[in-house]
Amino acid sequence: MSSELRLKKLRGSGGYVMASVSDEQQVKGNLGGPDLFLAPIGRLDANKITKHFCNTCEKEFEGPPKIEFENPNEEVAENLVLAERGQYICNSCNASIAEYREFKKPNEGAEVGGAKPLDPNIAPAVEPPTLPKAETTPAPIAETTPAPIAETTQPGSSASVSSIEGRMVVDENANKVGTAKQVGIDGNTQSMVLVITKNDGTEGSIPWASIKKVGEVILLGKPEETVADEPGKCSECGFINKDGSKFCEECGTKV
Repeated sequence: MSSELRLKKLRGSGGYVMASVSDEQQVKGNLGGPDLFLAPIGRLDANKITKHFCNTCEKEFEGPPKIEFENPNEEVAENLVLAERGQYICNSCNASIAEYREFKKPNEGAEVGGAKPLDPNIAPAVEPPTLPKAETTPAPIAETTPAPIAETTQPGSSASVSSIEGRMVVDENANKVGTAKQVGIDGNTQSMVLVITKNDGTEGSIPWASIKKVGEVILLGKPEETVADEPGKCSECGFINKDGSKFCEECGTKV
């Protein structure tokens, strides 16, 4: 892989930066589409950034934005440590241009285990509750039934489904894919999904069967059922793609 640096536009939820990046960094920033994103790359050297654009200011500025970060070194799952978290901030209005999280596996040869709960009263995993007949269009669970289904929990668990809002969603390779927004129903499959805000600020959904553990972070894992069960189903994240799709609309994996 070439070590030559190339000037690229790297997008965040609140703007973008123009920076010189290596081929390896471009691979990290590619989430399956034509755009590159800051969040998967992490912290760049400020001297590699030539410009930044702030959506709040609606203006492009010369030079890098402010880069603030901390190193909590917090164990968020078995064999998974949150080593650094930070954000790119507009020099003019202090709005966030992009946020990032960097994770490390203390034992590279071992798999990531269960996520750590927020407190001792929260169970390490949340199973999907039994749902009534859903509406024909996607909608939050709280809007599809008069009862507060969003608060329904697994028997013996004090972790409500609604409590996952705002939690970081991490794939099995320790990469942040987005932030949990709400639980809903897929109008096509009539199945339960987790609605997330992806790294680029757009909205997406993840089949509940693809969630391995729920704790301080939401850890994704490969669904147990085979891909052959449902046409267009992604082998990596379990997302049900449209017929004829060559790449997963969620993670970019070849279908």
